[in-house]
Amino acid sequence: MINYLRFCNLQLAICVAISLFLLSCAAPGKKPASLPGYPEAYKIDKRWYKPLKHARGFRERGTASWYGKPFHGRKTASGETYNMYAITAAHKTLPLGTYVRVYNLDNGKTVDVRINDRGPFVRGRIIDLSYKAAQRIGLVGPGTAPAEIVALGSLKETVVGGKVQHTLVPGNYYVGDFTIQVGAFKYKENAVRFRNKLAETYKNAHIALYESAKGTFYRVRVARCKELDQARKYEKMLEAAGYPDAIVVAR
Repeated sequence: MINYLRFCNLQLAICVAISLFLLSCAAPGKKPASLPGYPEAYKIDKRWYKPLKHARGFRERGTASWYGKPFHGRKTASGETYNMYAITAAHKTLPLGTYVRVYNLDNGKTVDVRINDRGPFVRGRIIDLSYKAAQRIGLVGPGTAPAEIVALGSLKETVVGGKVQHTLVPGNYYVGDFTIQVGAFKYKENAVRFRNKLAETYKNAHIALYESAKGTFYRVRVARCKELDQARKYEKMLEAAGYPDAIVVAR
């Protein structure tokens, strides 16, 4: 039995290695051919990537927005310094480091961005783009636009034949550490009062401190879910209970 498991693990490792080799980065400026059954190649900056497949992709529609100068130079959720002139974005739940394609549904323009921050913490808004990314899809002027986002994967490096190659590898975007934010307060005493009220009915009521460009905020959250679908059900339950601003966020 042990030998059989070792054999299965070895086969799995070989399959992964072959997949990474076949789906590695092509030459800059030249779109690589897509293998049957696999997604089209994606271009980020001047380089093409062949994404691997995952059983369940991530696609979301809602409102896209952008953030700029007040946040420029401040620390992001990933620990990086926010640069409004880089091609990055904030998302509430996708793993940090995930590349996402954003479609502006008003004008058909697209941009590929890397998630390095959390937000936007507003119901109905699905992504906060950097100033530069927003500029590329005509979002700076109007400020918001209807959009669709598709997760492409996280960047992985492999060495093949002594050369470093890059691949976008999809992850499981539905498993993680999620909670539901119900409100945000400028004054701590209001947040404590609200948390105590929620704690009478909901588990894991807690306060998350957030230092923003507009000062310190106290975010009141409840629950702790390991699956995104479960967290979304919790969100709907809170909405039905009279908390319309409840949103799912990654911890």
